[in-house]
Amino acid sequence: MLSWLQYLGARALQKATLLHNSLSIQQLGIGGGAMAKVVVVFDFDKTIIDCDSDNWVVEELDVHGLFAQLLPSLPWNRLMDKMMMELHSRGKTIQDIAECLKKVPLHPRIISTIKSAHASGCDLRVVSDSNYFFIETVLKHNGLMDCFSEINTNPSYVDAEGRLRILQYHDVNKFPSHGCTSCPPNMCKGLVMKRIQASVSAEGEKQFIYVGDGKNDFCPALTLKETDALMPRKNFPLWELICNNKMLVEANIQEWSDWEELETKLHNLTNTIFIEEKCSVRSDQLVPVDCKFETSSISAPAAVNRNVLPVPQ
Repeated sequence: MLSWLQYLGARALQKATLLHNSLSIQQLGIGGGAMAKVVVVFDFDKTIIDCDSDNWVVEELDVHGLFAQLLPSLPWNRLMDKMMMELHSRGKTIQDIAECLKKVPLHPRIISTIKSAHASGCDLRVVSDSNYFFIETVLKHNGLMDCFSEINTNPSYVDAEGRLRILQYHDVNKFPSHGCTSCPPNMCKGLVMKRIQASVSAEGEKQFIYVGDGKNDFCPALTLKETDALMPRKNFPLWELICNNKMLVEANIQEWSDWEELETKLHNLTNTIFIEEKCSVRSDQLVPVDCKFETSSISAPAAVNRNVLPVPQ
């Protein structure tokens, strides 16, 4: 049985702990717009999902034979449009395609990674050579669509006959050749990244984190500065290109092998960017923020909590 003095001491310590927690959160600025300066750009295929969405639909809906037959003669983007028309001719509806996409493998840790980054205030975007219908269907099905401020990909629409049509991000008939050897003619991710960087520049300094795996992710990787971060999937084409061309890449390289590692490293990166921002000299202060205080203030209450006496019932 606790004495009254012990009870009062426990209550006081609990209140002090709650106050410390409240002050720490306010001082650190966690949540809301605290992380708005961080822009995280994700590829889609083999980065958010663990497959190529085009190949998934072609295989699951059994048009891979015709796909392989036409592949040598058609650009990939036009070939996928052709496959959607073929599916329609075989009686497959837009709902059939959507149901197929809802079965795409998505690791639980990429879901938590995206939701956590969004909740912290990061600006999340997709840059992918898939198409809008595929990406939207998968993200909505997994409760992730609202986490992204922008989806940059090949346009798609359902025509009057109910066929899914896939267009090109860059109209190759109107858009001059971008001269990029790592990107297909229909979409240069490097140009997309430059547009994103320019569009947010008016909001102040931003730090970019690019997460990808493919050959066409190398071009946007070259647009990153040394203050940015590049997260290539290990043993995939982007990672191999980086290994062979390290002198061309200015960004901080953080490779990942699985989604657990991606979640941990992305969390650490965003936290580091945030702490560095807090440790810089603020315009309204004469001295820098104490970095040691900023990084330790969250964990301190946990140590106090272990010594809090139970409150008698």
